[in-house]
Amino acid sequence: MLTRRLVAPLLMSIALPLSTFAMAQTVPPTPQDTPATTATAATPAPVEGSWRLVSYEVEVKDGGETFPPMGDHPTGYVMFAPEGRVWFVLTGEGREPGESAQEKARLLETVIAYTGRYRIEGDTWITAVDVAWNPAWVGTEQRRQFKLDGDRLQVLTPWRVMPNWADKGETRSIITFERARETR
Repeated sequence: MLTRRLVAPLLMSIALPLSTFAMAQTVPPTPQDTPATTATAATPAPVEGSWRLVSYEVEVKDGGETFPPMGDHPTGYVMFAPEGRVWFVLTGEGREPGESAQEKARLLETVIAYTGRYRIEGDTWITAVDVAWNPAWVGTEQRRQFKLDGDRLQVLTPWRVMPNWADKGETRSIITFERARETR
């Protein structure tokens, strides 16, 4: 009579080569068998990576006037991760630490920061915002038209009336980045 001690090694010596053979005979999936999301996820978005702020201007729809709302030399980055998340931060020129509550509150006028899941639809980047400097943005979708020209990324907001300069009527932001080439 065969005991369990003798049968288990015998079965393993037969099963292991058979399973290896079976795996080698498996046919790889065809494109028709692969979900579209897998194929899309493998293709990097054209904006993927890190981008350093070059300029930030606001254009007035009536008349075409432009002005730098955060100074001539604002700083910032936008980063598009391969996992589908974007981080955006932009700060005004000449920011100084605030001492009083009023000074600290005014610092919010010279910062824009948010993150969320993003997707690209044609020449539009859409962010489903889940964290933002302005709580009113959380839970919204922010749409930005963009243009790529080599290592330059120009971002255009939709035309809208901004509370900071409502007297100017409809305006849009024109934000220009260059691909960051930093090394460690």
